[in-house]
Amino acid sequence: MIEHLDGAVIPTGFDVPVEPLRRAAHYTGDPGCIAEARAFAAHFLEQLRTEWCATIDDRADGAVLLVVSELVTNADRHSNGPYILELEGTDTSVTVAVYDSSAALPRIFPRDPERIGRHGLEIVHALAREVTVERVPVGKRVRAVLSLTGE
Repeated sequence: MIEHLDGAVIPTGFDVPVEPLRRAAHYTGDPGCIAEARAFAAHFLEQLRTEWCATIDDRADGAVLLVVSELVTNADRHSNGPYILELEGTDTSVTVAVYDSSAALPRIFPRDPERIGRHGLEIVHALAREVTVERVPVGKRVRAVLSLTGE
């Protein structure tokens, strides 16, 4: 939008909304997929730094990679088919979504420091500002939104 003030043209914002950076990858569940997903996410964060001038500190960088690891690991362990990792980001947030073929929704177990395993979704909830799980026609989608601005 542009305002005119006594003949001067003053830009006041974008005329067209800026689209977030979006990337997706498909994984078969073969050995090494989780490491590949982390590398894909690390490359995505570098693109976000370059294309969106996003300031991503080590904590936010680590949080995104950990959430990717947890959600992809869960898809790998609990589905009987391939899964898809979708990343979407701006200079303030990153959304991690994983689609898999299992219709079984994940559960968060009560906190138990003596329990071995089954802490993945608990970790995701601790790192993300929003977590949603929903059934989709092919199975389910688990989606986590992480803030890059320290919110």
